[in-house]
Amino acid sequence: MNEVELLEDKKEKQRLLDQRYLKMALIWAQNSYCTRRQVGAILVKDKMIISDGYNGTPSGFENVCEDENNSTKPYVLHAEANAITKVAKSNNSSEGATLYVTSSPCLECAKLIIQAGIIRVVFTDKYRLEDGIDLLERAGIDVVWVETK
Repeated sequence: MNEVELLEDKKEKQRLLDQRYLKMALIWAQNSYCTRRQVGAILVKDKMIISDGYNGTPSGFENVCEDENNSTKPYVLHAEANAITKVAKSNNSSEGATLYVTSSPCLECAKLIIQAGIIRVVFTDKYRLEDGIDLLERAGIDVVWVETK
């Protein structure tokens, strides 16, 4: 194999890995009790899953994400925030990790991602606002949109 073929082979392997981890995040999203939108996140470092998360209420709260008007309660945590805080409680570090998430990050989650040292974010669905993506790119984080099959 020449250099170009090796590079293309490496890109193809990464594309397949990205799709597989995103499928895992999609499955993980099914754990969410939220009815309006279920989001899942997987945090990967050195091809190992070091954390996971889905959107929902804080530990110890009722598993109801929406109020009587079907609006999301203000204290519901996003999947990215759950994955990042979960890894913070472990012996792992998110420095240099990739975050796979089923929806593009909002601005608040983008700030957490930057501070957590995550270097790559791969997502499937675009959120209605793109300010989170813009901030991640401004911080030099590799942001990749992947369609899953």
